[in-house]
Amino acid sequence: MTMQSTRRQLLARLAAPAMLAVLAGCATGAGAPSAGGNADLAQRAQAYWKLVQANDRLEAWKYEAASKDQSLTLEAYLKRGGIVYDAVEVRGVRSLEGDDAVVDVWMRYSLPLLRIKDQEAVSQDQWRRIDGVWHHVLRRSVMFPEAKQ
Repeated sequence: MTMQSTRRQLLARLAAPAMLAVLAGCATGAGAPSAGGNADLAQRAQAYWKLVQANDRLEAWKYEAASKDQSLTLEAYLKRGGIVYDAVEVRGVRSLEGDDAVVDVWMRYSLPLLRIKDQEAVSQDQWRRIDGVWHHVLRRSVMFPEAKQ
């Protein structure tokens, strides 16, 4: 095993979970999902992740809660990234409490800049209902928690 492949494996172990945490939501509650809002939320989550997988960041921006509260500019949003999603599957609504929800999302992804390929994870993706419409909530950076979303 070469020094370069050892470094790459170490980076994969350290960076992949951090990169996923930056882009994925986290579970905040353990309440049981209600039947009423699940279908709309699941459909919206599927549409969002389809756009992200297709790398259509401009259209995906419309699904982001940050686009509604001005906490992140479109330009800053378009600069985020580094993850290529090879496959994404919305597996269901984990919790739904009022206007906040958590959706389970399975993903197979790569981090081309780190030469990491074919990683898999299940993420708890946070969503918020704003003016009656579900929006994806970007997590703050793990490395820079005080940075704007």
